[in-house]
Amino acid sequence: MHDAQAKAVRFDADTMWVDLQDGRQLGVPLAYFPRLLNATPAQRKAFTISGGGTGLHWDDLDEDISVPSLLAGIRDGTPASPA
Repeated sequence: MHDAQAKAVRFDADTMWVDLQDGRQLGVPLAYFPRLLNATPAQRKAFTISGGGTGLHWDDLDEDISVPSLLAGIRDGTPASPA
């Protein structure tokens, strides 16, 4: 799990899809991450893959997500609030 590395990220209406270097695809509900849930599509697309693929970062949203944490099912503890 600690070796998991993201190579691409995309979104649909309810889900963040993370393609991993090893061929796996991970679907994570946007509801797990309120900043992404409340972000615009343009804000969601403005990410960088960091740490050699182990992290996802959205500078404008002040959001950092660990790929190993995604695989472990860990969600953001921030309460969801309307945009």
